[in-house]
Amino acid sequence: MTGVQDRFSLSGRIAVVTGASRGLGVTLCDVLSAAGADIVAVARDEALLEDVAHTVTARGRRCVAVAADLLDSAAAEIVMTRARDEIGIPTILVNNAGMSIPKTLAEQSVEEWDAILALNLRTPWLMARAMAPGMIAQGGGKIVNISSMASKVALTEHGAYVASKAGLNGLTKVMTAEWGPHNIQANAVCPTVVWTPMGERVWGVGDKLARFLEKIPAGRVATPEEVADLVLYLASPASGMINGQEIFVDGGYTAL
Repeated sequence: MTGVQDRFSLSGRIAVVTGASRGLGVTLCDVLSAAGADIVAVARDEALLEDVAHTVTARGRRCVAVAADLLDSAAAEIVMTRARDEIGIPTILVNNAGMSIPKTLAEQSVEEWDAILALNLRTPWLMARAMAPGMIAQGGGKIVNISSMASKVALTEHGAYVASKAGLNGLTKVMTAEWGPHNIQANAVCPTVVWTPMGERVWGVGDKLARFLEKIPAGRVATPEEVADLVLYLASPASGMINGQEIFVDGGYTAL
């Protein structure tokens, strides 16, 4: 049996993190690189990606910063080409990129609906499809899809977002069924509100957050580190028998 540090180590592994330049994505890159992973950081903002790269390299790890618009269906293959040519074949994928445009079902435009579904649901499929052959060739891999507590519960003014995250959970199970025999574990992490700039923008209006916290037994929202630490576990050898699961980081909200 290997030691605890070895079971949770990502040394020698390469992780692709989408939505890497802001909020949770920055913390994910920091935590995974601290555990020993080299990082392929993907986001639209090239300047912010440079900051992420500095954080990763300061930990002694390599980082490839890929500025790409993941709404473009060709972006996933571009990311994989850059990774393969500059750093090697990744065996960890964290599908973190996502968006929400809070509006009622009646107010949401078709264009907004399509963009939310494209980034939150289509992109994880495209990224996984692009990376799976390399994972299989390397003997296995890890896919962690950042879903949401909203995949299980109704959330007003978030119809497209809820639909996309429920779909992502279903997609995760199909990834498990098709790629599990190749030693690829795919899991969905389902946080409550995470206090990032995006979370603050959506929930920091009036008494919206206070009313929401009344439904959470823990009485607070999640920190980026609490989510990233779970992702680290799911990306590590320690989680080899965890596959196809929806893991909620919600302070007990969905237990009630």
